[in-house]
Order: sequence, then structure tokens, then C-alpha cells
Amino acid sequence: MDSGNKRNLENTVDMVYPDQLVPKINTSRKMSSLENPSSILETPQETKKTCGDKQAEITVERVKMAKSIKEKQNNDLEKLSFKRKAEGEEKPAGRKEAKVLELECPLITLPLPHIPLKSIMDVEVKLVYVDEEDVSYEFVEAFTSPGIQPTCRTAEIVDPLHVPNFKFLPEIDKWLQVALKDASLCYRQKKYAVAAGQFRTALELCSKGAALGKPFEASAGDIASVASFIETKLVICYLRMRKPDLALNHAHRSIVLNPAYFRNHLRQATVFRCLERYSEAARSAMIADYMFWLFGGSEQCISKLIKLYWQAMIEEAITRADSFSVMYTPFATKIKADKVEKVKEVFAKTHPAYVECIYTDLQGHHILPQTVDWSSFPPQQYLLTLGFKNKEDGKFLEKVSSRKLPTFTEHKTPFGLLTKEDTVRQMETMGKRILPILDFIRSTQLNGSFPVYSGVMEKLQYASFLSRLQRVKEQSQVIGQAMAELATIPYLQDISQQEAELLQSLMADAMDTLEGRRNDKERVWNKIQKVGRIEDFLYQLEDNFLKTKKLRTARRQKTKMKRLQTAQQS
Repeated sequence: MDSGNKRNLENTVDMVYPDQLVPKINTSRKMSSLENPSSILETPQETKKTCGDKQAEITVERVKMAKSIKEKQNNDLEKLSFKRKAEGEEKPAGRKEAKVLELECPLITLPLPHIPLKSIMDVEVKLVYVDEEDVSYEFVEAFTSPGIQPTCRTAEIVDPLHVPNFKFLPEIDKWLQVALKDASLCYRQKKYAVAAGQFRTALELCSKGAALGKPFEASAGDIASVASFIETKLVICYLRMRKPDLALNHAHRSIVLNPAYFRNHLRQATVFRCLERYSEAARSAMIADYMFWLFGGSEQCISKLIKLYWQAMIEEAITRADSFSVMYTPFATKIKADKVEKVKEVFAKTHPAYVECIYTDLQGHHILPQTVDWSSFPPQQYLLTLGFKNKEDGKFLEKVSSRKLPTFTEHKTPFGLLTKEDTVRQMETMGKRILPILDFIRSTQLNGSFPVYSGVMEKLQYASFLSRLQRVKEQSQVIGQAMAELATIPYLQDISQQEAELLQSLMADAMDTLEGRRNDKERVWNKIQKVGRIEDFLYQLEDNFLKTKKLRTARRQKTKMKRLQTAQQS
């Protein structure tokens, strides 16, 4: 980015988002935050790994690479902390010594700030539709910075007329290069439909092995980078054509091929925004900002623009939600049970229309774009409280949060085959009630609040319902999104060996499903769902036994009392 563009970007940040990193308190009828920080607040079952699948092998490499990157980031932060101590500039640990919040104190209530559409569109122009004129085939697999040694090759595909200064650029196949050049020319001429056709041709060439000049010496990562670049160009073309539904699968595939590149996630966020799926757009923007930092992004103006986009999507999701309301409570240490009840009392007073079911998320910590700073661990954390108008909409959260294996089951006959009517009912319950709430919860939580892969597992089970109803297009979109989430997980959180094996199995099974291989009953997520049904059945038996035992004891006590009364009367 040249100095002129950089100045324009900084001016835009100052104009539309001057106080991004300043803590804010957003409260309204739908959302509230407590005034002061308070001192509130198994691994999944091992499943059989699919062998011989390339996607599973790539997953292993990504887990190793992500661990290496995080270790280097942690070492960098430790050095910085040591330097501060040596210079006597270390900040006091105020968060750990935070006093207990008096929850009875009055709340600061402010109207929910509105970010205009023009500001959102400005972010998209500068970060999503980037370098359209100067760089035709822009792609960066990973950022590097002086504090982080590169763990994977930094590659950039550029117009042959613009010679890059990097000596380590991969050599692109000449026929593929011609196809990309023609597609880019059509795109600059605003012939987006023609450009999309050319990019599809380029993608077909790439799938046939014509990706790099030396295909037998090329690494899988470099080939995936080229394919991801073409996929993301197709996303931009379809967005320009105002066809986000056609861009969706390409956005997912660009992340599956290269989850480390922050623009892929930001472009996915743009597609979700155009489809009015704001919670998912917020999560994609959050991940984009984290990836930008993780791989050495140092330009604060870019990070602020991404955070602006993230905040706008969260606020839009809250504003449009009718079935629930939300409150974020800042905290520093672990929350106690009595404090949870006080938080719920405050929520009930603030949101009296949403008290049929109140759920406080104790499984993980939430972050907000107004206060997050990825280089300062841990960032300011928040306790999330959700309230629902309808008890049925939220009661599943307690059940899901208590499971080791995240799944949703609601069977009248646990071991019987689902009828078409039952399938339709469960699909609608999952799609309209379960997934939207889980997507919103995950929009402010990087590592997931429930057991590992929650939210993703439910999507895969939802895809199974779509498959039974022969809704193939929707099924492929849902599985594609789940695969993008799975490919990103190793970069977002540390996972155990058992979790890594489950991740491999899920990725391999998802790929097989998309390619139409094997029977759907063999999928890992279906096996996990069966375990969940058995668990539900056992809990039901236990509840029935305890109820029967309680009734039997009550009858015996009643009979005993009658006998005593009869004996006394006689």
C-alpha cells in the first residue's frame, strides 16, 4: 500500500471511527453493559479417523503450523513484557485485583450507536475490493513482521506487467497466467459476468494440475494458495454482480484452501452481510481481525476498519433480533454462583420483556470490538447474558452447554427412524431456533463458549436433515461453511491430540459428503448424534426412576400416617 493510499485509509478511520480502541458502554432496549469491571467471572469422544484423505493430512499440517505461529507470538509478548519490567513501565494488574461490582448500582443507559451504511461500504471498498487497478492477482498467504519469523511462504500473484520485488514468488503456469490476465482485464472493464466465466476457466485449469510452473516440485500449500486466490476473485465478481448467493460457496472454499489470510474471512463477512446474516458476518470479521494480527499485521488503521465492520455487524444482529435480548457484563476473575443470580436480576430489571428464559454463558469469555487488543492478553472479557421471550427458544442452551459432545437431539422415539414430518420439524427447529442463537453467541467469542466444535457440529447435523429432504444446494452451502470453520479452528485455539483427530475425521467426512461419496449414515457427526440420543434416553430413564421413587415414597408416608391415625383413634 503506497503512502497516498495509506493516508486516505487513516483519514477514513479518523472520520468514521475515531475512538475504536476506547472502551464504550453500549446499552439499549436490546443490549446493555454494566458500568464497572467486576470480579464475576472433555475433550470430545475420540472417533475413528478417516485414512488416506488429503484434506485430513492438510489439517495436521495446519495444526502444527498454527501451534508454531502461536508459540512465536507468545515468545514475542513475553519479550515485550520482560522489556517493560526492566524499564519499570509495566502496567499494574488492575484487572486481577478488580473489586466486586455492586450490581445494585444504577446502569448507564445509552442509545445503541448506529454505524451508517456508507461507513460499512467504505470499509468494503478499501479492504474487500482492494488493489483492483494496480494489482490484478493480489494474494498474500501470510504477513510477516520483525517480531515473527515466517512459518509459511509469503506468496503474491501479480500481473506480469508489474514485476514484484520478491525472489521467492512461485512461478505460475503460463496458460493459467493468461487466463487470469484475461479475467482481470474484464474485471477492470466492469464486465463482471465475463470475468467470472474467465475465473471459472482458470479454476478448472488449476484443478487439472495447471497451477504452478513446476507442479511436481510445488508444495500443497502453494497450490492451495493459487486456488484460493481464484476462489476469492470469484467472490468479488459475484458481489459486484449483486449475487451473494453465488459468492457464498466460493467464499467458504477460499477459506478452506487458505484459512490464514485475513481478507478471505473479511470477504466472507461481506457475503454474509449482503445475505443479511449479520451474526455470521460479525464472527467472520472478528476472525479476520485476529488473523491480521496473528500473521504480523501492524497497520492499526486496517485493524480499526475491520473492528468497525465487526461492531456494525454485531449491532445489526442485535437490532434485528426479536426473540432475544442481550447484556454484556465486564469481569476480571471467575464468577461465583451468587453473582450469576445478581446478574440475572439486573438483566430482568433492564429487559423485562425477555425474562421467560434467562441464560448466562459460563463456558467461555466474550470480547467486544470496542475494547479488544489481541497483543494484550487476556483482552477485556465480558460475561454474556441472553434473555428470551419464549422459553422454548433458549432452554436448549443449558442442555448443550452441559454436554461433552456438542449435539442437539429432540427425538420422541430415540432409536426409531425419523419420518419425513419429524425431519422437517427438526430441520426447522435447528435452522430457525438453534443455529441463529449459537451464531450470535459465537460472534463475540473467538474460541467458542461451548465444548470444542460447537456450532460447527450442529451445522453438520443440520446438513444431514437437508440431505434427507434432498435440498442439495443448501446442504452444500452448510457443509462448505462448516469446513471453513473447521479449517480455521487450529489458528484460533489450542487443541489436543484427541481433538485434532476428531477435526481430521470431520474434515474428511465433510469432503466425502460434498463429493457424493459413502453413505450419510457413516458420518462422524451422525455417530455423535446417536451418542447424544443414548445420553438423552439414559437421563430420561433416570428422571423417570427418580420421579417414580419420589411418588412411591410419598405413598408409603401417606399410608403410614393413615395407619398411625387409625391406631390412635382405636
